[in-house]
Amino acid sequence: MDATLVSLQQLRSAVVELSTALSDTLHNQHSDAAASLQRVRAILQGLADTSPRPSENNAAQGLAPWQLRRVLTHIEANISTPMRNRDLATIARLSEFHFNVAFRNSVGETPHRYLVRRRVERAQGLMLSTEKTLSEIAAECGLADQAHLTRLFRRIVGESPAAWRRARVNP
Repeated sequence: MDATLVSLQQLRSAVVELSTALSDTLHNQHSDAAASLQRVRAILQGLADTSPRPSENNAAQGLAPWQLRRVLTHIEANISTPMRNRDLATIARLSEFHFNVAFRNSVGETPHRYLVRRRVERAQGLMLSTEKTLSEIAAECGLADQAHLTRLFRRIVGESPAAWRRARVNP
C-alpha cells in the first residue's frame, strides 16, 4: 500500500475525530471530547511513525500518480452518483482488470470498498454538520436509501447511523 495514501486515510480519520471532539465540546460533553482528542493524538502519532519501506512499496505495480489523482478527484467530485469500475478504469486509461489490480496496490483496498468507505465518511460529516434526515444524507452520498446507508454504516463503523449521530450531536 502506498504510504502517502495510508497517511491520507489516517489524516481523514483524524479530521473526523476532531470534528467529533468539536461537536462534543459544543454540547458540553468534555469527557467525550477529551477521548476523541486522545484518539486524534494516537492517529497523528501513527502518521509520524509511518515511514515507507522499500519492500512494502508497490508503486511499480500501482497506478501512476496522475492516474491516481484523476481517479480520486473524480470519485470525490461525483460521490453522489453511481460509479462503475469500468468508468474509473476509463479515466485511468486502463483495462478494467488492470485498473482494479493497480488501484488495490496503490490504495490498499478495492475501488468498490474505497468508494463505500468514502460515502460513509461523507455521511458522517453530513450527520455532524447538518440537520438533514438520514434518507436525505443517503441520497446525497450516492446510496439507494436509508436502509442501504444503515447497512453499510453498521458494517464499517460498527453502529447504526442514528445511534452514531445521537451520541455525537445531541447534548
